[in-house]
Amino acid sequence: MLRTRSAILPAALMAAAVALVSGEAAARDQIRIVGSSTVFPFTTAVAEQFGKITGRPTPVVESTGSGGGLKLFCGGVGADFPDVANSSRRIKASELETCAANGVVSIREIMVGYDGVVIANAVSGPDFDLSLQDLYLAVGKNRPDGAPNPAKTWSEVNPSLPAARIEVLGPPPTSGTRDSFAELGLEPGCHAAGGKEACTEIREDGVWIDAGENDNVIVQKLSANPGAVGVFGFSYLEENGDKVKGATIAGVAPSAEAIAGGEYPLARSLYIYVKGEHIGAVPGLDEFVQEYLSDSASGEEGYLADKGLIALPADQLAAQRAAVGAGKALTAADLQH
Repeated sequence: MLRTRSAILPAALMAAAVALVSGEAAARDQIRIVGSSTVFPFTTAVAEQFGKITGRPTPVVESTGSGGGLKLFCGGVGADFPDVANSSRRIKASELETCAANGVVSIREIMVGYDGVVIANAVSGPDFDLSLQDLYLAVGKNRPDGAPNPAKTWSEVNPSLPAARIEVLGPPPTSGTRDSFAELGLEPGCHAAGGKEACTEIREDGVWIDAGENDNVIVQKLSANPGAVGVFGFSYLEENGDKVKGATIAGVAPSAEAIAGGEYPLARSLYIYVKGEHIGAVPGLDEFVQEYLSDSASGEEGYLADKGLIALPADQLAAQRAAVGAGKALTAADLQH
């Protein structure tokens, strides 16, 4: 259970928080945002619009991966620490505990829309129709019986698949997309293949190639290597339909409609986490959040939809606004729902 702020904040951290609120933030009048490469283009678009309509400095947005961003975000309170973390998965209980230990206890969790993890390859490559079991048997570190995965070609995984070498370009361990792929794809695929334990580890024998946090780099590499497949967010598939195509998963093609409706097996929610201790201290932070949740940005006809974000239904978007307006801070109990 998280303790109260006064009970967990060491004197030095409390002093840092007070200094930030009382004027230290003048050393940084620009909002700083870190985190997910999937959420990066959406937050960047909001940052640019925020700068235009407010006249304030455009927020700095860095693509560090969800895990890397939350680590920086949870590092502490003060001008040296980010104000917002983008994440393509929900914050973990362990990360929330780290935040609390470092004095970050007033966290606003904001769901901004939906996305899907896609398995894609070059348009000139073969078509893939993959089950979750296929994904696990191709990319999982071990077979369901615990022995190391020996599969070298897709046809060894499933005779109906191409007799091509398995080569998967994907994000590194710090990526929320990788976490989502493991949770939504590998684990149920392992269970479908007869595995009994949580089996989310990815192969380390060269079949999976960490291609960095920039999903555009994966798209470029797929264009140059038609024999490989890549793992990244749906928005990058939409933006690069002339270069790459998505595999169907369990018979469902990746589309905005299938993701929003929950039919696509690798659908997920996207988040931003806002540091409540910095609201009112870092100029414009509250206005930035309001812009993000505005109809013009996150509505079904908003400019983020043009970037590939799958919008929340109107009632869910209204609920996010209400929670922000009430100043609701995330708790450990919330993560159990």
